[in-house]
Amino acid sequence: MIVQRTLDHPIRCSGIGLHSGRKIELVLHPADEDSGITFVRSDLGTDIPAKAEFVTDTRLCTTIGNGNAQISTVEHLLSALAGLGVDNARIEVSGPEVPIMDGSSAPFVFLIQCAGIREQSKAKKVLRVLKRVEVEEGDKRCVLYPAAGFKISYLLDYDHPLLRKRQVTIDFSRQAYTREISRARTFGFLHEVEALQKAGLALGGSLENAIVLDTHRVVNEGGLRYEDECVRHKILDTLGDLFLSGFPIVGAFEGELTGHDMNHKLVTTLLADPSSYRIEELQAEETSAALPAGKPQEA
Repeated sequence: MIVQRTLDHPIRCSGIGLHSGRKIELVLHPADEDSGITFVRSDLGTDIPAKAEFVTDTRLCTTIGNGNAQISTVEHLLSALAGLGVDNARIEVSGPEVPIMDGSSAPFVFLIQCAGIREQSKAKKVLRVLKRVEVEEGDKRCVLYPAAGFKISYLLDYDHPLLRKRQVTIDFSRQAYTREISRARTFGFLHEVEALQKAGLALGGSLENAIVLDTHRVVNEGGLRYEDECVRHKILDTLGDLFLSGFPIVGAFEGELTGHDMNHKLVTTLLADPSSYRIEELQAEETSAALPAGKPQEA
């Protein structure tokens, strides 16, 4: 039997919120079987399940909320949890955002690996896509369809010399999340960053936690971590957003020019049609093909 996983022991860190610029304390805790991922606004004492129905905003990042409590930028941490095969965790956040860290999920991967991953006794559950589900808006499109294992393909096509018609496909049965995806940082354009900060947003943004591009080049002194880092970050985001279905997914995702909003619409469209998916226990013979629903991957 392939079993569920949680953290072996609690672990904490602190960092800056991307939009507020505030220092945020983050604590990851183990959680019971079948409890899934739950965020907690520790300053307010409010639980917010990491599920699509609790998504309250998808502008610039994915925000979940419960009543007056909101937590933004959950997608990078959720991506790391999904990528390492963690099913159950309780995450305390001392403010309105998950810390941005370096703009990728690599610091969260390191944190989870330091905490250790412990196997539990109940069978691991996955969401198997049974039929094609698609969302389209203008030139933006994303789709989930049945497939063995799990893979994400993303096409990025911006009016920028480094971002024209860049496509990457990651098959998680063959490529390690930690090596191929986790180090890809969020990105933005210099003129947009300046406008956001004037509007009181992205106050914690800097060259230390994002790729910044001007009209023709990368501004960051160290350049890119991957040749196609921006596309890989889109895949990182997508994995985190898809994990808001409540389970690792067995199926394939294709996206063109999409972001958090359409990812959320795709998940809610899928969940609204019970004939399009089935929740089932992961079979042993599928473990290697269903990563990151299978065993945690090594760097």
